[in-house]
Amino acid sequence: MTKMNVLPNSPEARDVAYHFHGYTNAAAHEDKGPMIIDRGEGIYVYDTSGKRYIEALSGLWCCAVGFNEPRLAKVAAAQMAKLPFYHNFGHKSHEPAIDLAEKLISMAPVEMSKVFYTNSGSEANDTVLKMIWYRSNALGQPNKKKVIARQRGYHGVTIASGSLTGLPNNHRSFDLPIDRVLHTTCPHYWKDGHDGETEEEFASRCANDLETLIQAEGPDTIAAFFAEPVMGAGGVVVPPKTYWKKIQEVLNKHDILLVADEVICGFGRTGHMFGSETYGMRPDVMVMSKQLTSGYVPFSAFLVNERFYAPVAQESGQIGVLGHGFTGGSHPLGSVIALENLSIIEERGLVQNASDTGSYFRGHLATLLDHPLVGEVRGVGMIAAVELVNDKASKSVTGPIGHLGGIMNAALQKHGVISRNLGDAIAFCPPMITTPQQADDLFAIIKLALNDVTQAVNAS
Repeated sequence: MTKMNVLPNSPEARDVAYHFHGYTNAAAHEDKGPMIIDRGEGIYVYDTSGKRYIEALSGLWCCAVGFNEPRLAKVAAAQMAKLPFYHNFGHKSHEPAIDLAEKLISMAPVEMSKVFYTNSGSEANDTVLKMIWYRSNALGQPNKKKVIARQRGYHGVTIASGSLTGLPNNHRSFDLPIDRVLHTTCPHYWKDGHDGETEEEFASRCANDLETLIQAEGPDTIAAFFAEPVMGAGGVVVPPKTYWKKIQEVLNKHDILLVADEVICGFGRTGHMFGSETYGMRPDVMVMSKQLTSGYVPFSAFLVNERFYAPVAQESGQIGVLGHGFTGGSHPLGSVIALENLSIIEERGLVQNASDTGSYFRGHLATLLDHPLVGEVRGVGMIAAVELVNDKASKSVTGPIGHLGGIMNAALQKHGVISRNLGDAIAFCPPMITTPQQADDLFAIIKLALNDVTQAVNAS
C-alpha cells in the first residue's frame, strides 16, 4: 500500500503498489513515489501535470534525435505491418538486420569483420566476455581468461557486465565482481593526479599501473581490457592527454584485446561518430547501444574484427553450433529504427552539432569554475559534468558522498531540468539536436539551481 498523499488509484499510487524500479531506493520510493512522464517533444519531456522539462541526460544518454522524431515512428509502423518479429537463429535472417550490419561495418573507424546483435549494452558486454572465453579456448589458451576494466567504469548490470563495472553500489550485496574480472586505475586527472604531476605524467602512471597489474597476474592470463572512451556513469571522466596511446602500447605488448564500450560515446556524442575516433583508439571490439536507436526500442550490437571473429567461427565449426544468442537479437523493429536514426544523424549534421553546440555549452559551464561550490567542469562534445565540492582546496566534499549532488539534482528538477547526479558530479548529455538557444536556456537553469544549493549549504 502506498504511503503517499495521492489518490488511491492514481498512476503514482499504482506505480508504488506494483512497479519495482531500477537504480532507485526501493524503501524510499514507497514514501516518495514517482514522477510520471507523459510525453516528449524535441529535447523536452512533460509530466502528467503538464510541466515541461529539458531532458538534459537524453533519458539515460539515449535520445540523440529527441523524444518525438516522426521518421522513427513511421519506419517502426511500416515494419510492424510487414514483419513485426523474426530472429537470426539456425541460418535465418532478414533484410533490416543485414542492412544495418553492413551500415555499421562501413561506419566503423577501424576495420571490423562482423556484427552480433543483442538487446542492451549490458547484454552486449556480457556476450563479449563469453565470446572472449570461447575464443581463448579456441586458440588453445585455457588460462587466458582474465579481463581488466577500470575503477568507476560502467559496462552494465548483468552478472558479468556488472562485474566489469567498477562502481561499489553495483557490487554491494550482489556478490560481485566474479572472478577473472580485475580493475585498474580510473583516469581522472583532476581528482587523482598528484601535486605537480602533468596530465601526460598521470597518463604514464595509469599505464604503469596497468602494466604492474598485468605482470602481477601473469601476462598469459589476461585476455582483454574493457573501457569506455569517455567514462559515463562513473562521472563523465575525460581521459588525460596521451592516455589512450600509452594504454594501447601496454595492451599491444602483451597481445591483449581492446574492447571499446561505445554505448554512451557512440554515434556522435563526443563530437566524432565514435569516441574511438576522438581518442585514436584501435579496438578489436566495439560495443554500441543507446544512441543507436535513440533509445526508441531496446537494441544493441557489437562489432568484432577478424582477429576476434575467426577463432570463434572455427570453434563453432568444431562444436557444431555457436551456443549463444537472444530471441530479440537482430529484431527487425530495432534494425529499421537504427538505420533511420543513423540516417537522421548523418543528414542533419548532428555529430557536428554535438561538437559545435557542445563546445558552446561547455564554454558556459566553464564560467562556473569561480563558484565556491564548483570544483571541476569537464567534458567533450555534447557530454559534460560539473563536480560540486565544499572544500575546493582538497577537491572533496565533507559529508556523505552525493549529498551536494542530490540537492543540485532536486533543484534542477524544480526549475525544469532533468539530469542525474553521479555522486557529487552533475552530468549533462542533452539530445544532439540541442540548439545554442536551448543550451542558453539550460545554462540559465543550472545557475538558478546552483544558487539554490548555495543557499541550502549556507543555511545548514
